[in-house]
Order: sequence, then C-alpha cells, then structure tokens
Amino acid sequence: MLVHLRRAVILTIIFFALCGLAYGYAATGLSHVLFRHQADGSITANGSTLIGQSWSGPGWFQGRPDSNTPMASGAANLGPRSQALEQAAAKQVDALKKQGIQPTPGLVTTSGSGLDPDISPTDAYAQVDAVAGARHLAAPQVHQLVASHVHIAELGFLGSDYVNVLELNQALAQVR
Repeated sequence: MLVHLRRAVILTIIFFALCGLAYGYAATGLSHVLFRHQADGSITANGSTLIGQSWSGPGWFQGRPDSNTPMASGAANLGPRSQALEQAAAKQVDALKKQGIQPTPGLVTTSGSGLDPDISPTDAYAQVDAVAGARHLAAPQVHQLVASHVHIAELGFLGSDYVNVLELNQALAQVR
C-alpha cells in the first residue's frame, strides 16, 4: 500500500510540474513571441482595441451603448418585452437622432458581452455624415476612412465584417 501511495504522490508532482507550470510558461512565452500585441492585451495609446470604450462628442464614431466598464461585463439579461430595455433603446434612439445619426440596431442595442469594441460597417457608415459635419470634413473622405477600416470576417465566412471603433477614431484623429 505504501508503494502505491508513493507512486501516486510522485505522479501528482510530475503532472503538476508539467501541466501546471511547464505548459503555462511555455504557452505564455510562445504567445509573447508569436502574437506579442494580442498577448499584451492589444493596448494602444488610447486603450485596448479589445474592449469597447465610450466616445463622447459629435466628432467621434460611437460604439454600441455598452457599459464601457470592464468590471461590469456581461449582458443585461433584459428580455424583448422588458420596459427597461424599451426605454433604454428609445433613449439611445433620441440621442443618436439629436446628433444627426440614423439609428441602426447595432447602435441602439448592447452586445452580449457588454464590452464589444466593434460595430458593423452599417453602423459606422450611418455615422459618416454626422462625424464629417462635426469635423468639417468631406463626407466621401470620412466614408473612405471607414471603408479602409472594415475588417473582413475571418476566412471570409466566419462571423461578420466589423469596424473597430478605437482604431477608426485613432485614424480619424490623424485626418486634417
């Protein structure tokens, strides 16, 4: 019996070292070598491109009306008949119309994670005239900027096309 116990303890220590330490350090090290930007959280000068951020002011493209607080991630779990959801959507529609933006479903509803940094190309194009007007830019110039920041779905068929709002606004800040 003592022999079996000793073998079990030795195997536990070996697999702890392999699976708990060696694999973890190897995966972390390999990801930093091969995908450094993603492994470090895709941080830019203005924040992470992986987490939606709040943009205020008419001169910026806006993302989904998520919480924009990483600690408050998660869906609201409001059903389609919820009064709170209906009121929040109506409030968002009014806010967008006041800014001269034609509301789209993506600009009115929150994402499942509550932290989505991306919007659909339709959502971005709906904001072109408002952003161009606020920044005194030509609408075709802003339209072209959006078009250049549309990411095609993975492998052309996994997911859908999207625009990262942080990357788009960083490029917008460079336009004179």
